[in-house]
Amino acid sequence: MLSTLARRGPDGEGVEVWDGAVLGHRRLAIFDLSDAGYQPMKSPDSSIGIVFNGAIYNFRELRVELEAKGYRFKSHTDTEVLVHGYDAWGLEKLLDKVRGMFAFALWDARRRTLFLVRDRLGVKPLVYACKNGQIAFASTIRALRAAAFVDEIDDLALAEYLEFGYVTDQRAIYRGAQKVAAATIVEWSNGKIQSREYWRPPEPSTKQPSFAEALEETERLFVRAVEKRLFADVPVGALLSGGIDSSLVCWAIKQLDGDITAFTVGTPGDPADETADATETAKRLGIRHQILELTGATESNLDELVSAYAEPFACASALGMLRVSKAVRSSATVLLTGDGGDDVFLGYPEHRHLFLAQKVARTLPGFVASGWRSNQERFPRAGALKRLGSFLNYSTGGLGAVACAHDGLPSYTQHGMLGDRLNGVSLSQREIKWSHESGRNVLSEFLEYDRRGRFVGEYMTKVDGATMFHALEARSPFLDQDLWEFASSLSFELRLHGGRSKSLLRALAAQKLGERVSRGRKRGFTIPVNRWLVGRWQQPLTELLETSLADQQGWINSRAVLNRLHAATQEGRAPNQLWYIFVLESWLRHEQDFRTASSSLQHDSHRIAPDAVYDESKLHRPGAT
Repeated sequence: MLSTLARRGPDGEGVEVWDGAVLGHRRLAIFDLSDAGYQPMKSPDSSIGIVFNGAIYNFRELRVELEAKGYRFKSHTDTEVLVHGYDAWGLEKLLDKVRGMFAFALWDARRRTLFLVRDRLGVKPLVYACKNGQIAFASTIRALRAAAFVDEIDDLALAEYLEFGYVTDQRAIYRGAQKVAAATIVEWSNGKIQSREYWRPPEPSTKQPSFAEALEETERLFVRAVEKRLFADVPVGALLSGGIDSSLVCWAIKQLDGDITAFTVGTPGDPADETADATETAKRLGIRHQILELTGATESNLDELVSAYAEPFACASALGMLRVSKAVRSSATVLLTGDGGDDVFLGYPEHRHLFLAQKVARTLPGFVASGWRSNQERFPRAGALKRLGSFLNYSTGGLGAVACAHDGLPSYTQHGMLGDRLNGVSLSQREIKWSHESGRNVLSEFLEYDRRGRFVGEYMTKVDGATMFHALEARSPFLDQDLWEFASSLSFELRLHGGRSKSLLRALAAQKLGERVSRGRKRGFTIPVNRWLVGRWQQPLTELLETSLADQQGWINSRAVLNRLHAATQEGRAPNQLWYIFVLESWLRHEQDFRTASSSLQHDSHRIAPDAVYDESKLHRPGAT
């Protein structure tokens, strides 16, 4: 298991054994680079053991509290604060105190209980599997597979992947594996398991500040969040796109006198290229800036993508994240990003559309909503009328209509691209009931649905997978708990003030960076895979489909996919479904090779006589993080 996690933690390896439990760890050293930061870390009497991935940003303040209680520290790490904090306060109070991103496993030998804990927003991953009264856990599902806890692909998880381009946190690509949900504690003792949620973002409060007051508090909390994330015992860099969020991060770093280099992914000649805007921002701030060019030629195969992500993952901008992570690693170990600003401050186009749909729904009589739902299939679906029809669906059908708005699985079915194993498959996301009542609260319901779906399954996975593959720790100030809770408590009217998406961040950018940045459109690190698929990537995809593993295993009909690729070539642009299949084919081949290599590794390890300290029967119980 540890060998599969070597890239995530290249700075050290550790294993500790208790009666009935084994913890293993691969270390990426960020705080206290000495051997004192070794993990698994134990309490002085060895009754508590922990393996931890992430960063506790307020660990120095918590350390002062614990020292006042008489606890003595051997290191300057945040990990040791978790060990003593659990002993002093218990798990729930410890979690209430910590601020950060984390996935950790804590073994309490006195209670013979294992706790698996994931941070509030699901920034850091944690998966587990139970088998024959045993539990194994890890940062990636590939480590579980290496330990032979899982191996069979889950049909519905693969269908989810084809629908969204990622597997949600409600499923795992291998049957028997489960993901610890964001803000959740999984407790395992004597073969029994239970889980509980320990946090939820607040609802908008009844008493609202003025826009000016909200802007002032947003700036204060944001700068504080950036300051907390600059602390490390290793070099720190920052990601800079042409947009608002990463530009504000770089502005705050400059305000705090941080000495960093900003990095931008460029796609030369592509309309989505944003190097000009990023360069202008860097010049205005007076910070060092490096552009990393990404072209189809430099990323013509998907080996790195499928190696970095243990599940099939087709977020195109992950290619950009991998490229920038690889380049940044030579000069920094921590990378500040702008992730999360759009999600909590309402920066995506659908947020504004759903807010308007919600307002319309509250004015519509029930019989009008029922009448539209009964007759909406007759409404023309082209151009502006298509958008109007979708808008009315959201108002009268709510979250159920939103969840079905993208093409997804129906597109595969329409073109006959699904194999026998997926014909007739149905996903729960497409079975959400349409209702007018849901339409009246559609933005609220969508935000919760999105937080548990796309936000953690795609956005958080993208950043963690790409950065950790190159042993780089990503930190985003917009994922700060205090900032997130404050923004969540604001009304939609405030966050969409004047009908503008993420109006507070735009206003802050206008003040600090000027109108050019403030009025910029949402882009992110856009990678034009849809055009590359009908250009320089067409031949590699064709060759994969001609000997398709996905076809052989019954997931797709490769002949129909080839026909769709031919039609897309004539149109000059491939649909997302072809990109998802390209990634799936590459991932399946990687997993086939991994199975062979893993089997060989297990065979070799069983030939070695176990050390007297390690009982082999125990080494197969818990796993590694």
